[in-house]
Amino acid sequence: MDHFTAVRAFVRVVESGSFSKAADSLRLPRNSVTKLVQSLEAHLRIKLLNRTTRRVDLTSDGAAYFERVARLLEEWDEVEDEVARSRSHPRGRLRVDMGTAIASLLLMPTLAEFHRRYPDVQLDIGASDRPVDLVGERVDCVIRAGAVTDPSLIARHLGSLPQILCASPAYLAEHGTPEHPLDLERDHALIRYIVAGSNRQLPVTLTAAGESITVKGRHFVAVNDSGAMLAAALGGLGVMHAPAFISGRHVDSGDLVPLLRQWQAPPVPIHIVYPANRHLSARVRVFVEWMADLFAQSPYTLAPGPRQ
Repeated sequence: MDHFTAVRAFVRVVESGSFSKAADSLRLPRNSVTKLVQSLEAHLRIKLLNRTTRRVDLTSDGAAYFERVARLLEEWDEVEDEVARSRSHPRGRLRVDMGTAIASLLLMPTLAEFHRRYPDVQLDIGASDRPVDLVGERVDCVIRAGAVTDPSLIARHLGSLPQILCASPAYLAEHGTPEHPLDLERDHALIRYIVAGSNRQLPVTLTAAGESITVKGRHFVAVNDSGAMLAAALGGLGVMHAPAFISGRHVDSGDLVPLLRQWQAPPVPIHIVYPANRHLSARVRVFVEWMADLFAQSPYTLAPGPRQ
């Protein structure tokens, strides 16, 4: 048995969901892939897959084995890739995860240029505001706001997100314009942001001239997605407190009106994060630099200081 080929065939069957698709991608006859997987099971003396006429499922032993060997194969491919090609020509699959607003407002408008520069990099983008298990979900890197406290992760500071308090002209015409944060408590509805995967609402804390006020207030709608929060604000459902890169274009166009400008909230730091024990491939490196440039060039974000 060609042990390496058998392992690769097994991984490809799991990833594609069928022996036929695995055979096509490996350019092997289907019966060859079947024999390779059977020989691997015989070698390991365990059953890796449950097969029916319609589907292929991992056994519990197979799932544990797949988790380890899939990662090893990926690292093997990365090593061969970096030996075969220079760092100026990264290639392969890159799995990233980021908030929906960052994906749609910062990354997507420039992604065609990224593809022209790095045509052999395949980007799989998870766009959500939920927490991601980098190791368990086999994600190469994530972009997240806030402090990074997990010592098993490496974080590069990409910049910071200034925040703006704003509302639509229609909302203000009906409810009036607040002159002080306490007005938000008495006379206005906030659009609250709920941290994905929890019931915790992000606080709205504003500071001016050494005075700090945390606004609780009432809300008509609370959401766990930044895109939905923006839609609610544009729809006149309340006052929104959000990063300027989400609301800035709409403030510039007049679709949203900035409020209480003398009251500020601290900018939110944002990082690109990856596991400390994972090899940083060329494709991850170029993506990190690309995102750093996006934050540096955006008029609605603050770039970090010089790297030490």
